[in-house]
Amino acid sequence: MPSQFEPVIGDWYKMPDGETFEVVAIDEGDGTIDVQHYDGTVEEFDIDTWNTLELETASPPEDLAGAYDNIDGDDYRGLDDMDAIGNDWGSGMDDYD
Repeated sequence: MPSQFEPVIGDWYKMPDGETFEVVAIDEGDGTIDVQHYDGTVEEFDIDTWNTLELETASPPEDLAGAYDNIDGDDYRGLDDMDAIGNDWGSGMDDYD
């Protein structure tokens, strides 16, 4: 059964395979709908494809951290690390009187 839902930014939908996604942008000029899956993957549908999708409305996941599940300590720096970097830069105005 084709989609009977107009895409709405911020609404969540579920595909027949159980995959859920949120509509994050709609470009009426291009006729495209951007969605972001729970794992962070972004996908674009044209309006004709959207109308053929078999969708159900879905509730947002309770834990919205799905896109961040695979991040470990090497993927980001703590605030203490950033302070040390900033101290190395100086003010930029040190060379002027």
